[in-house]
Amino acid sequence: MPIEATSRHLPVRPCGRPAGREGRAEIEAKRRPVRASGSANGCSPPDFGELSRTAAAPSSIRICGSEDSNVDWHERKGTIVLESLKAAAGKLGKPAWRPMLRRLAELHEANIHPPRGPLPHPWENLGPGYCYGPAFGHWDIAHIVLDVVEDEPAHARNQLANYLATQDVSGVFPHITWMHEKVHWDVDVSHPQVWPAAAQEYLDATGDPEMLRAAYDGLSRMLAWLESHRAVEGGGFYYEDILRPRWESGVDEGVRFLKQSPAPIACVDATSHAFLMYDHAARWAAALNCDATRQTAKAEDLRRFIQARLFDEQTGFFHDAPAVGGPASRAMAFEGVWPVVVGAAAEQQAARVIDENLLNPKRFFTPHPISTVAAEDPRFELRMWRGPAWNSMTHWAARGCVRYGRPDAAAMLLEKALDATAEQFERTGKIWEFHHPHLGTQEEVRRKPGRPQNTPCTDYLGHNPLIAMARLWEALRGE
Repeated sequence: MPIEATSRHLPVRPCGRPAGREGRAEIEAKRRPVRASGSANGCSPPDFGELSRTAAAPSSIRICGSEDSNVDWHERKGTIVLESLKAAAGKLGKPAWRPMLRRLAELHEANIHPPRGPLPHPWENLGPGYCYGPAFGHWDIAHIVLDVVEDEPAHARNQLANYLATQDVSGVFPHITWMHEKVHWDVDVSHPQVWPAAAQEYLDATGDPEMLRAAYDGLSRMLAWLESHRAVEGGGFYYEDILRPRWESGVDEGVRFLKQSPAPIACVDATSHAFLMYDHAARWAAALNCDATRQTAKAEDLRRFIQARLFDEQTGFFHDAPAVGGPASRAMAFEGVWPVVVGAAAEQQAARVIDENLLNPKRFFTPHPISTVAAEDPRFELRMWRGPAWNSMTHWAARGCVRYGRPDAAAMLLEKALDATAEQFERTGKIWEFHHPHLGTQEEVRRKPGRPQNTPCTDYLGHNPLIAMARLWEALRGE
């Protein structure tokens, strides 16, 4: 009997049994879940440095959601059914998009697996075609949550709770959790922490107080790690990729990292993501009646830094600090849109990013937007993050346009991307990891030369929040 992932809001209770038996002793020896800290209302201690040094005992951040969708998985030998998501996919957007959206909904459903290893709830794989999978986490999980939360909040909650359960005792979230025969992960580097935006969507939809407390605690601990390990002297934050190729930024082999820096520099993406984290930490602290003074001040400091130090008047775009005012080292890479996405840009800066860059066919408004490197940049090529379009990034860019009062721009980006993705789906029957920005064949696009898989992965969920994109497009058309 299939188990429906119910969409009603249910009370949270502690998990009553281990997440899974496979490799449990090894997992517990390496990773101990971080318990909710501080007082009864969920407030974390104000000393972030102390937080990063505290070794918490195993306990409560692993939370179960719906009994129907979690606890009886093994006993009833069922599967999660995402009926609401599949029904929505058959109605959203243009008729030409619906076969693609229905296929995406089916892939979400088919890629849910039983609790295992560190994951206490049914978990969604990044996609059956991911060449290095199965895997869980990274910034992909935020895109998955954004895609399902409107129709399947219980499933979205499971993914958020699983993600929080992977947090290391140091406070860092692992780069990715590999769900191979032997479950393993790396906590030397992390990945872009955009999950608070997805968690906020879930909290707005449900008002779930237990998830609010757990998310705030997890975010506070991650910020403590970030301050200890990724702060730049003089302001801002960096990703390890600027020093060595660890791909902590999520932008593997991106053009900003062709020449690596001898020392940490303020990276436009890392600093923007840190702003997003402080901004949400302040919001969640206030919702929990905690003191949000520190988080608010940190967010405002970063806002001023981003506006003053990372914006280039010549390009009308944001860049890493050393590239501002330096044409020789300045790549026109899509990461410059992040200050607009997170709300750190000044109004006039956001207007220039949108009009001179996102809607400029010579830069990022390619037939399948947005290209990951400006089309006119000599470093543009049909290779992974050096030019091809990633739908997840188009979605973030559209959200940024909406944030700054430009629903027209958001609708154009979304419609053009969905049209292009549907066209490739009609050609190939596949949902691709990333796409040819000029609507050429997918076989022309390269992933990582020299690796066994040198074309985009197929049936990839983690960077294709197409249902969320179609829903946002519909909402914008109604304005």
